[in-house]
Amino acid sequence: MRKKQSESLPTLSRAPTGIDGLDEITGGGLPAGRPTLVCGSAGCGKTMLAMEFLVRGATRYGEPGVFMMFEENAAELTANVRSLGFDLDTLAGENQIVLDYVHIDRSEIEETGDYDLEGLFIRLGHAVDAIGAKRVVLDSVEALFAGIQNHAVLRAELRRLFRWLKARGLTAIITGEKGEGAAITRYGLEEYVADCVIILDQRIRDQICTRRLRVLKYRGTAHGMNEYPFLIGAHGFSVLPITSLQLDHEVSSQRVATGIPRLDTMLGGQGVFRGSSVLVSGSAGTGKSSIAAKMVETACRRGERALYFAYEESTAQIVRNMRSVDIDLDPWVKKGLLQIHSSRPTLQGLEQHLVVMHDLVRAFRPAVVAVDPISNLTMAQDDAQVKPTLMRLIDFLKKEQITAVFTSLTEGGDATTTPEESQVGVSSLMDTWLLLRNVEFTGERNRTIYVLKSRGMAHSNQVREFVLSDKGIDLVDVYLGGDRVLTGSARVSQEMQELATATLRGQDHDRKLRHLASRRRAIEAQIAALQAEVEAETEEVHFVIAQETLQVNTTHQNTDAMAQKRGGAVRPPGGSKAKR
Repeated sequence: MRKKQSESLPTLSRAPTGIDGLDEITGGGLPAGRPTLVCGSAGCGKTMLAMEFLVRGATRYGEPGVFMMFEENAAELTANVRSLGFDLDTLAGENQIVLDYVHIDRSEIEETGDYDLEGLFIRLGHAVDAIGAKRVVLDSVEALFAGIQNHAVLRAELRRLFRWLKARGLTAIITGEKGEGAAITRYGLEEYVADCVIILDQRIRDQICTRRLRVLKYRGTAHGMNEYPFLIGAHGFSVLPITSLQLDHEVSSQRVATGIPRLDTMLGGQGVFRGSSVLVSGSAGTGKSSIAAKMVETACRRGERALYFAYEESTAQIVRNMRSVDIDLDPWVKKGLLQIHSSRPTLQGLEQHLVVMHDLVRAFRPAVVAVDPISNLTMAQDDAQVKPTLMRLIDFLKKEQITAVFTSLTEGGDATTTPEESQVGVSSLMDTWLLLRNVEFTGERNRTIYVLKSRGMAHSNQVREFVLSDKGIDLVDVYLGGDRVLTGSARVSQEMQELATATLRGQDHDRKLRHLASRRRAIEAQIAALQAEVEAETEEVHFVIAQETLQVNTTHQNTDAMAQKRGGAVRPPGGSKAKR
């Protein structure tokens, strides 16, 4: 049998970077034994990426490395990366990393005349051999060739450098600055010589800084071609891929209560699925935060941990305001079951918000996470970056089997309009979508709630009035008045009117029943009187008949007696004479 072609083709060897997301994008890491160019403008994170590549290789994969720098010395670099948790002094003492600072002065280069890299090769080769290094970082190529004016010599030395690294089988990262205009690099040659080119970009939008990473080329293998947000946090460099995420998270059939009994009834009688995502959207003042806080409080009552991310109110303000609707969060904060993290959405970029959430979730291990509201994470209503960011957050929480509730501010909310799309367009990512509306009628504003969708369960299609009071949250059946939904005082007035109508109807029924009973009694009395009269007449007739019968019998007896005395025939009954 002929083997498949894919089984006969060799795969390119890769050196894992140990950087979250980057190995996923590149299909396993950087090309092993080959040079990779990392270029970008100042401050975009080139040195940080290269350093983490070196540290992870030494600590995770047993591949010692050499970091040769041309701009800052070893002491400065060690101090700069200590904030990421990298202890370069310890690694250097264990012969896992060599930090080599090469001072290059342009004036000195001009004085000595011709320039080549032979001295660099000797120095770098000695450092590699000293610890048996498998990885090398050169930071940066511009400083290395700062004194070269002859571009022909520069190109020749660049090629020579890359050939030397390949010949030694070293997995190398060479950092470079972005070129002018549309140029990728300053000299315009590095990207052609390198086997892999990674571009880092730092941009400002709406006064918020964000960073992007793109793999421009990767010889010999498929790789992610998109721009990916990346972050430099307390735990190092991390890339947030989008297209490489797999929908392979597990799901649970367990249901958890929302804490609002009638809402649970609308959701099949048991609440939402554990690990699912719930979107509560509505216009301002509809009670979105109250639902999120109630679900968080309910989780704490079950003895579970909960995280509450707030982007509109401080922690103290949230705790105070929720007491007005009988939701007391303070005891759970003191018990350590609830953490509330309040910050301005403009404090940092979307990706940095996401990293903070990831770190807190991993550290606290909550069962429920609330984000209130997600619409505040962007200043622009059509910000295309919000949906990918939330997509990554939702997938992360589902993978961790964490029930998530997101609130979102929507415009409008008039009950006569069709259901509006979520402002940031994430409704399609949600398992359950609750829509809150303000209903204005008869001079007052009231709230309604209904379930737009709830995947995997039977749910109500009815509208309920959403009532917030000092006794808590309640859902009340609405009344239909003509073509309008009656809520608030209109509903109360309708209830009173129906009660009064029912009372009058009952009183009218009682009156009619009493009148009918009276007529029945009168008729029954008449019937009794007639029956008595008939009985009396019957007795009178019987008495007369008896008297008449007695008189007839007496007459016959007298006649017979007289006939016997005369010797005549006895008159038979009927008056005929008897024959002798």
